[in-house]
Amino acid sequence: MANSVAAAYPFIEVLIDTSALRPAGQRSPGVIAVVGVSTAGDAAANAPMVCDTLADAATHFGASSALTKSLALAFLQDPAPSKVYGVKIGGTGADADIVTALDALNAADDVDFVSLAGIVDPKLLLRLKEHVEQASAAGHKRLGVAMIDPAKAKTPTYATDAINTVHPSGGGVDLLSSVSRMVMIAARGATLADGATAADIATAGMAAIAGQAPATSMVLKRVRGISIPLQAQYTSAEIKALSEANIIPIIQPSMIVGGGFYFGEGRCFTSDASMLYIDIVRVLDDIDFRLKAGLIGLVGDARITRGGLTTVRSAVQGILGPLQRAAVIDGFDVQIPLLDTLAIPESARTATDTNLITTARANRSVDMLVSITYGPAVHRLHVTLQPKF
Repeated sequence: MANSVAAAYPFIEVLIDTSALRPAGQRSPGVIAVVGVSTAGDAAANAPMVCDTLADAATHFGASSALTKSLALAFLQDPAPSKVYGVKIGGTGADADIVTALDALNAADDVDFVSLAGIVDPKLLLRLKEHVEQASAAGHKRLGVAMIDPAKAKTPTYATDAINTVHPSGGGVDLLSSVSRMVMIAARGATLADGATAADIATAGMAAIAGQAPATSMVLKRVRGISIPLQAQYTSAEIKALSEANIIPIIQPSMIVGGGFYFGEGRCFTSDASMLYIDIVRVLDDIDFRLKAGLIGLVGDARITRGGLTTVRSAVQGILGPLQRAAVIDGFDVQIPLLDTLAIPESARTATDTNLITTARANRSVDMLVSITYGPAVHRLHVTLQPKF
């Protein structure tokens, strides 16, 4: 005879629910990829290879290749990038070969910065611009870092000529990014420590940027591993002209003890004045990822009820709160209009309120506004010195 009441044995049953232990997605904001020419090493063409040391780079791409020399500069930066990829360009290194190598990075969704090793031809650098803009639009936010040819001779019109090669207003190749995805660096006469080999200042600068926290302004941050003869360094007028064209000059300020070479600006090479600075772009990219990674676990679980949307709002507050505490942002506000509507007693809701709730539940879609207050670093101080007797 079947017993309708379960037996007491084994007396205690424990069910373990691990849903709350799901880790949040993490993304390092300092991952770089260097794409360059190499005919040596064990790496296949168009295959992103992680390089932890210079020895890894030499193994994959040969000790004397242009790609390895650029990676060597990346490893010299302090603080260093969190991760370094190298990609060997196949074929002859022509335009189409560069596109293929850059496309290989589409699957490496942790890449934050990309450079072309030692390449200064604006027509080829245009492929870098296209890559970072298209990848960013697809959700893989990244910045491309390029350079003005370090071998470009010093002339009375150097700044104007350099700007015109990469700026549409001067008839040059249009490397100006309307969505703030390019960084352009200039370092006339920059060489490696040997004083003879031209330095890949784009990769060196990219690694120096990647080593800093996203909210760090790049103004007067050091770039290591390069040398610039005094006679080749920029004049005050050239520094100002390049900076105002959103090109970052590498300078050696006499007021900084110990010498060294530093970023003279912190701008993206962009036409968007609202996204002018590198740190703004990096912070927004970082928050964008944090919100997506932190909220993905609520999709399909959080219900369109007052309690469910309160959970969503609390999750956003939990994501942004640590950033405010760390002074990355100065403040934030989370608004979910539908939550405010759900807070109204059902008997007091208007027809509009009811329609908003019904539509949201029918479409299973909820709008949320997250506003942040960003307090950037000082870039310029105006000091009035007033002597008295």
